[in-house]
Amino acid sequence: MPEMKQVVEAAEYIGSKIQEIPRFCVVLGSGLGALADHLKDRREIEFKDIPYFPESTVVGHKGSLVIGRLNDIPVIALQGRFHYYEGYSMDEVVFPLRCMLYLKVPNLIVTNAAGSVDVNYRPGDLMIIRDHIKLHGDSPLRGPNFDNFGPRFNDMSDPYSKDIRELAKECGEELGISLKEGVYYYMPGPSYETASEIKAINILGGHAVGMSTVPEVIVAAHGGMKVMGLSCITNMGTGILDQVVGHEEVIKAGDEVKEKFIALLERIISRWNR
Repeated sequence: MPEMKQVVEAAEYIGSKIQEIPRFCVVLGSGLGALADHLKDRREIEFKDIPYFPESTVVGHKGSLVIGRLNDIPVIALQGRFHYYEGYSMDEVVFPLRCMLYLKVPNLIVTNAAGSVDVNYRPGDLMIIRDHIKLHGDSPLRGPNFDNFGPRFNDMSDPYSKDIRELAKECGEELGISLKEGVYYYMPGPSYETASEIKAINILGGHAVGMSTVPEVIVAAHGGMKVMGLSCITNMGTGILDQVVGHEEVIKAGDEVKEKFIALLERIISRWNR
């Protein structure tokens, strides 16, 4: 697993490029990277230039860290993320989040493209994540604990802060954006789920399914960050409709929803901790 000295070196490299500690880290999922282009006074660092950072290999994940201001609020955005299915360890998947914790960034907005496992959640919907389910055995907290970030056994009773979820709903109403709220089910990928798996996920209480987000949220909660999660529903899960699921439609759906996605996040960030 990455050692603390590697986290420190990477975080201090990032810190040398910023003038003030960002109030928010925003992780932008598949097809949702356009928000970073709206930042003012933006500076971009490619992941490959940051010590010990992995390389993003997935289409729709640009692979850069963008520093700037959104409504005059300092923000750091990850245009792309790392996934377990790419062959990275859980520690590598969450390495950027540990850098954010070292820099003492207090808030995390994590976004993703997700498939619906519920007929009431349709492509084009934005879903506030209320909670998640992770039955996949590996964990980013497995192994020696990073004691300076959080306790060995951390609380997960409210990983997606309730007050921020309520704020997101208010912002959606103000903008005329209809938001869903539901449970995100984590699967390690890269295969899409079978029809039987989709049925099982729905029975277990999931509303949407994806291959990211949960490892990052676990580490953020461990380190005391306040978290909001937002899923863009890009497709119906296997077996719900007579369709073949592919990555191309995920990217296309993200592009179609980007205007309301950006407007919503801008409003939430402007009112968070106001």
